[in-house]
Amino acid sequence: MSTFPPIADYAFLSDCEVSCLVAPDSAVEWLCLPRPDSPSVFGAMLDRGAGPFRFGPTNVRVPDQRRYIPGTMVLETTWHTPTGWLLVKDLLVMGPTSEGERRADYRRAPGEWVAMGSLLRVATCIEGQVDITVDCIPNFDYGRQGGRWEYTGPGYGALAVKDPSSDLTLTLTSNVQLETMGQRCMSQGTVRKGETAYVALSWGAKPIESIEDALSAVTATEQSWRDWLRAAQVPDHPWRRYIERSALTLKGLSYAPTGAIMAAGTTGLPETPGGERNWDYRYTWIRDSCFGLRSLYRMGFAWEAVHFFGFVLESVLGTEAEDTSTKPHLQIMYGIGGERDLTEHLLEHLSGWRNSKPVRIGNGAYDQRQLDVWGMLLDAIWTQTQRSNTQIAESTWEGIASLVDQAVDSRHEPDQGIWEVRGKPEQFTASKVMCWVAVDRGVRLAQERGDEERAKRWSAVAKEIKDEVLKEGVSEKGVFKQHYKTEDLDAALLLIPLMGFLPPDDKRVRDTVLAIADYLTEDGLVLRYRTDTTDTGFAGKEGTFTICSFWLVTALAMIGELDRSRALCEKLLSFAGPMLLYAEEIDTTTGQHLGNFPQAFTHLAMIEAIYQLTEGEAAAAAV
Repeated sequence: MSTFPPIADYAFLSDCEVSCLVAPDSAVEWLCLPRPDSPSVFGAMLDRGAGPFRFGPTNVRVPDQRRYIPGTMVLETTWHTPTGWLLVKDLLVMGPTSEGERRADYRRAPGEWVAMGSLLRVATCIEGQVDITVDCIPNFDYGRQGGRWEYTGPGYGALAVKDPSSDLTLTLTSNVQLETMGQRCMSQGTVRKGETAYVALSWGAKPIESIEDALSAVTATEQSWRDWLRAAQVPDHPWRRYIERSALTLKGLSYAPTGAIMAAGTTGLPETPGGERNWDYRYTWIRDSCFGLRSLYRMGFAWEAVHFFGFVLESVLGTEAEDTSTKPHLQIMYGIGGERDLTEHLLEHLSGWRNSKPVRIGNGAYDQRQLDVWGMLLDAIWTQTQRSNTQIAESTWEGIASLVDQAVDSRHEPDQGIWEVRGKPEQFTASKVMCWVAVDRGVRLAQERGDEERAKRWSAVAKEIKDEVLKEGVSEKGVFKQHYKTEDLDAALLLIPLMGFLPPDDKRVRDTVLAIADYLTEDGLVLRYRTDTTDTGFAGKEGTFTICSFWLVTALAMIGELDRSRALCEKLLSFAGPMLLYAEEIDTTTGQHLGNFPQAFTHLAMIEAIYQLTEGEAAAAAV
């Protein structure tokens, strides 16, 4: 039996500057500092020797219950031991923003609440008495370097350890006596009914030095998340909790200093257990910007949408990224600070989750040619202008226009497709559709600006692209196909109705959606493609892609198949992890979640699917 917990069993914590994953046995097994894309300090999720941080009952490893405090990112775990009951709260501390004090790492002013640079763990005995253990073993640089704990005061309640390869210093404080054994900090104690113990790990911030401060930090953090969620426009529906948890997860995957939203909080979690498809997702994909802005505006989070859009535009136009030229530089993903070089490296010393090697950092797909990226970005720009009445400056418009022209110039070229396959480039149908989206949105923007010359020129190109797709991208059966030289299906074809290439009542759209539902699924859940007929560059199978399954929910609702749409949505929601979180894939034989976690794209697709389905049902009921 593997000692690694199932991926979906981890709880996700965030303060919008860093994030961590907590295993069911209360061990923090993933935390990267000082940014979520930095090397890990605790990496036991990827190698049992790469550092855990456990705080909980001494001889019990299976909790009675785990949940998020409603409306928050505060984890509450209830433990039943032979001698009593223990309640543990885990959180990354949020606090009120200091007035008049500018944070050098922020490009924009933070909101009312900001990260305080502390991981706090508070245990309260609610019945009997419980023996508790602290076991903190930071292993810096993805488990390659240890440190040495040293006491920082006259007592036994504070220790510090320095990362040997950086200026990062961690401080551990507690109201229980801490013992040091080189790079390991341990403690054992007993809490009785009504007593509370805490332990706080801090970096670059004032450490939490009393139980009063700890309890105050819990209250403030809970309040900060509820204050944020209060703005959400969520329908009064049985599925409300899924939308709210998805909203909190997307906020948790954001990086407040820049406005970026990561694709996921992890690297190296496999698409196939023991397989090679183990990527680093701690970056921002332009693809996510299109769906991200739609979902944020739909839920009422306009300011988050503005920040995210600002980050994307700055990264592409180079005004804040490491390249300071104003010439647009569009690639499929960027670092959360706008970085453009995401060179991939292997961490060969790590065993990987359940022996899934290699573990990668960086992402070698960052400089791939993927034609969909222009369409995703232009759709995001169009969404932003329509939802926020954004006025585009002349210099920015010239940059946007050059991106449309890039899509025009690239429309005949083969690419790696939306799924970033590492095989031979092909003329992927969905890629051509997204080129059309780029030009179509460019036409709309040009018309609004009165740029008639560009609008006329691009309109002709949009018609040319559509005509080509309808000629080359449709099979003899009247179904859209993966690329021009095959009859195979591809889940990316669901973008055809989602992005407005053709209306939902077009017979080719309807037949394609139903073909994917019937022939590109396992137990009703959608595959991206058939791995035995797609040149991915890697061997082996992969699980069903949950985002594609939620896309199918949306597409079925759009073509009027509301019963099938609801049945699939209910099935997908039943597969949610214990914390209502989703990874990238679901193995239909086990229900196991696979891939990096939690996955922003999956939660974005879920939000859109639920809204589309419920709105479709409401409209049908009103007829």
